[in-house]
Amino acid sequence: MSVLSVTEHGLYCPAGDFYIDPWAPVDRALITHGHSDHARPGHRRYLATDTGAPVIRHRLGAIALETIRYAETRRIGAAMVSFHPAGHVPGSAQIRVEVAGEVWVVSGDYKPGPDGLSEPFEPVPCHTFISECTFGLPVFRWRPQAQVMAEIRDWWAENAAQGQASLLGAYALGKAQRLLVGLGDSGGPILTHGAIEATCRVMRAQGIALPDTVPVTPETDPRTHPGALVLAPPSALGSTWARRFGQASTGLASGWMALRGVRRRRAADRGFVLSDHADWDGLNAAIRATGAERVLMTHGYTGPFRRWLAEQGYDAGIVATAWEGETTEGDAE
Repeated sequence: MSVLSVTEHGLYCPAGDFYIDPWAPVDRALITHGHSDHARPGHRRYLATDTGAPVIRHRLGAIALETIRYAETRRIGAAMVSFHPAGHVPGSAQIRVEVAGEVWVVSGDYKPGPDGLSEPFEPVPCHTFISECTFGLPVFRWRPQAQVMAEIRDWWAENAAQGQASLLGAYALGKAQRLLVGLGDSGGPILTHGAIEATCRVMRAQGIALPDTVPVTPETDPRTHPGALVLAPPSALGSTWARRFGQASTGLASGWMALRGVRRRRAADRGFVLSDHADWDGLNAAIRATGAERVLMTHGYTGPFRRWLAEQGYDAGIVATAWEGETTEGDAE
């Protein structure tokens, strides 16, 4: 019997009678992180890392949520379970499941490179690794974060010199806070959309250091913050909310900005290639580091990446899930 199998409710462990990031209501759900495609409402019991729990509670409300520390081992039924840093967003985890000596690891979403915000990714040895492959094509290779932040600073400064605000689209959980940490010493005011500010407030309350921000409210007068950087969810760009800033330049921070067609379709003035997911090299390095003989792919370029891994000698397969990873449209996280 497999350690994990896919059911209509999600990825299931029969030995422990629990699910990992299930997409339909279940009795017991182990949650890798707080993005909406992984942490869903309706489960009777939740288990997540102590660092990831505050955001999950903020997003899901009054839920029965138990916490676990990184690397802490817990027996659930006949399964031994532990959570390990995924490097995706603060508190994000890979989940290790061991049953009768067989070890599987579910990656959730992950990023091997350090970002100055999230707990650094740690490879977890296993027999079977269930890996995302959101950016599983060779065209996706990320440049050093410092270079991308310098590009954003230059764009911001150019706009400020012309008397324009800089509206930068970024996911409310993870990407926005990563930008704050990377840009917070730039000297200019940083304004935040309510969805981003609410997440920042939760993180600050749990002790995560973030630069000061100015929340945008109905009373906010953009004229009192000339040349500001404004962080907002991508869906807010071009909206009535954004038009209050007048003649502004718009940008998007996403791994998808590596594709020119996506940049044109989203109609942003600038695209900055910055992702909280592993790129091509990161995926391959992370998989090698696990020592896994079997690799199962979820969301993203599953077909091409499975073929690539098979050519490298892996027992490679595809697991169909409802997880989305970083999407090209809207604010799915």
